[in-house]
Amino acid sequence: MDEAKVAQCRALAQQIADDVQGYVDRHTTVGVERVTLRALGVTGVDDQGVPLVNLFVDKLQAAGALGLGACAVLGLSVARHGGDLQDAAERIAFGPELEHLLPKGHGPKSPCPPLSAADRAAALAVLGEPVAAALARIDQARHKKETLRAAYPATAQPGTPLKYVIVATGNIYDDAVQAKGAAHAGADIVAVIRATAQSLLDYVPEGATTEGFGGTFATQENFAIIRRALDEATVRQDRYVRQTNYSSGLCMAEIAWMAAVERLDMLLNDAMYGILFRDINMCRTFVDQYVSRRIIGRAGIVINTGEDNYLTTADAVERAHTVLASQFVNEAFAHRAGLPDELLGLGHAYEIDPSRPDAFLYEVAQAQLVRQVFPRHPIKWMPPTKFKTGDILQAHVHDAMFNLAGVMTHQSIELLGMFSEAIHNPLLMDRYLSLKATRYVFGTAKSLGDEIEWKVGGIVEQRAIQVLDETLEMLTDVANKGIWTAISEGAFADVKRTREGGKGFAGIAEKAEGYANPFLDALER
Repeated sequence: MDEAKVAQCRALAQQIADDVQGYVDRHTTVGVERVTLRALGVTGVDDQGVPLVNLFVDKLQAAGALGLGACAVLGLSVARHGGDLQDAAERIAFGPELEHLLPKGHGPKSPCPPLSAADRAAALAVLGEPVAAALARIDQARHKKETLRAAYPATAQPGTPLKYVIVATGNIYDDAVQAKGAAHAGADIVAVIRATAQSLLDYVPEGATTEGFGGTFATQENFAIIRRALDEATVRQDRYVRQTNYSSGLCMAEIAWMAAVERLDMLLNDAMYGILFRDINMCRTFVDQYVSRRIIGRAGIVINTGEDNYLTTADAVERAHTVLASQFVNEAFAHRAGLPDELLGLGHAYEIDPSRPDAFLYEVAQAQLVRQVFPRHPIKWMPPTKFKTGDILQAHVHDAMFNLAGVMTHQSIELLGMFSEAIHNPLLMDRYLSLKATRYVFGTAKSLGDEIEWKVGGIVEQRAIQVLDETLEMLTDVANKGIWTAISEGAFADVKRTREGGKGFAGIAEKAEGYANPFLDALER
């Protein structure tokens, strides 16, 4: 591997991320303001189930004052009229108080004037203790999680991927039972698949849920239910079992907060997945993902990025370099949000057509290249899905080859393949057999990667060189154009999105002079 080319790729990714960060620093979103209110302790819903934080922020946006920040308005309300933050949030959401708090000359269609220096100072003075309490809540949850993990170390051997499985019944209480069953069968990580299209909801449902299509809604109470179930499994199995969910879409920052305080270990959190595969506006996504990752970093949560999805819409051989290029960019974004390499789980996948000659060598070349380029990262390796058919026996062999590639290239996290992938949602026995086969491959080939030296000039080496060269060429092009244009031209996953298109664009506001968000300021410090 040419280390100079790797360094060039990182420098170009940093240039790309700098351009985006400039935009992020100048803007806020309805999601950012909602998560700030949640962190400060604002809770509850109205009689229609709409979260109070949504009511507050929507009213702020309708008044054209989103650019001031929810903190400024909330703190000023307490400073002037008393009560606690919950009282003030309810007064603003349900009453006429907001119009009396905003600066004179303000209107929904006029530029948002700043608060006076005295009003801003009064607002911030009120928020000091609530911000400290919010950080303490994250820190206490992280300490409890890490203490429990230390008391029950995982049984996976160093260098062997953690075995990651999913549950997806739609009913959180059934999910809890299945999660414990998966742990009993040998899973190291259990993910509750999120209900179909929840990423497109611009609010987070409240409480436990028992109905969901294709998965279960991500809510704070649902997170707590699964955490309790996996804590029980941890004690019973005498090894720590990790929990993960999804922090993406229009509420990614809010879900990151919920995961932080409910002790989740991992989150699927990607700077570009929602843009490409859910048609969420890119400007909205970049701002929201930055704040979500600030929370995630404080909580010590490992993120998983979604580059594996690129290969479900693009050819895994011809477009392999787009995965590596996106990984470099995701790394640069994450570093700007304060995430260390040890929390940055970059994703890729085993998606080459199995009928292609030497397909296994091509898969190994990509996996080995990713592993070496990102040596400290908890790489997440995704199973074959694109070429799964109704032939479950062939699918089982396909997954076994995937497992072999994963263990020999020292992947960190492996989502296990299901041999019934193309037929139905996996049955309990499908998951059990997948875990059983994976344990066999991981055990019997545990040290295989340490024994191998790749042939100089061979297929694996030359393929890795080719992918790195193509990655460097692509990043050079993206850096010259800017990622906004590159995405609009379909550079990633062969999917085209426009800068002002997609869902959620209306939920962005430019920060006004004197914008206040002491919670985010504290996370950045």
